[in-house]
Amino acid sequence: MECFSLLQNDVSALIDHLGAFGEVIAPHKKGDVSYSFETVRDSSEVILDYNRTLLPLKKSFLPPIEKLMDFSIKDLSCSPVKVPVEPRVFFAVHSYEMQSILRLDHSMLSGNAESNYLKRRRKSRFIGISFNPDEFHFSESVGIAIEEMEGFDLFLNEVEGDYQLYVLTENGRSLIQGFDKLKTTEAEIVEGRHFQKKIRYHYNRLPRVFQFAYHSEVWAEVASRCVSCGTCNLTCPTCFCFDVNDEVSITAEDGKRERSWDSCMLSTFAEVAGGENFREKTMNRTRHRLYRKFKYITDEEGLPWCVGCGRCTAFCPAGISLPDIVNELIQEDEKAQHHQRVLV
Repeated sequence: MECFSLLQNDVSALIDHLGAFGEVIAPHKKGDVSYSFETVRDSSEVILDYNRTLLPLKKSFLPPIEKLMDFSIKDLSCSPVKVPVEPRVFFAVHSYEMQSILRLDHSMLSGNAESNYLKRRRKSRFIGISFNPDEFHFSESVGIAIEEMEGFDLFLNEVEGDYQLYVLTENGRSLIQGFDKLKTTEAEIVEGRHFQKKIRYHYNRLPRVFQFAYHSEVWAEVASRCVSCGTCNLTCPTCFCFDVNDEVSITAEDGKRERSWDSCMLSTFAEVAGGENFREKTMNRTRHRLYRKFKYITDEEGLPWCVGCGRCTAFCPAGISLPDIVNELIQEDEKAQHHQRVLV
């Protein structure tokens, strides 16, 4: 693995250089306190020192609203919308964000691959960057280090204000070909980056905790504070539920089919024909959401489907913290085990 030094002042030049490959998408300031992945128009506007973007990178592969096809009722025909396959470089991506894309790969490409997602994914390149955890990040607790480089083609690790650039793939090497502001250097270990928020157990132990947590009182307590707005799902980088709607024109001769993000925390999500709702209570929806992150898929793949980005906590209007919920379940489980040992 090659390692080069890159000065802070040369980052803009690198971004401009990457533009020769294709569209460059990077973090930008959005309002006073938020950030967003946007197409780079001016490399000087790219923000490297950011905590998290408001919406995850999945929006570039699974758009919030996407037209799938046009159709004609008059002649019973349809025409799928063609997805352009253009080269893209995603710049300054955090490790948990990249891990969320790898989890989405599993969800969207296993079995019959979702073709639109696959087309957008094929010509995408990823350049990672290190970050300083804030009070909401807990990716270390789900096995994702700050410098986790899996999935990246290049990775920027900040060292005393400048960067070390790691070349991880052949695609990464081709991205920096001809860029003359890099100097070979030795890799350094950066100390002092610590996570403030943590889950008390190693993530490998969490499926066992959830195995006995189905009837926990924690779910009702959390539900009493939840307003069922769906923000946690809509900002989650690994949630992929969607709804499909057909919209007919006023002439009733043609229309369009659209797909849009959906949320299992919304009260109507599990409602079916006849008005039956399989998760009508907020408590049941809350439980389902966490079981999707730490039990159901984890039992199959051995990894949590939560990447510890902290979005669901940071943006929750009720201040509900996912790691705090898990820690409450752990505490409850410990009490139950202690009580069982006393009885024995």
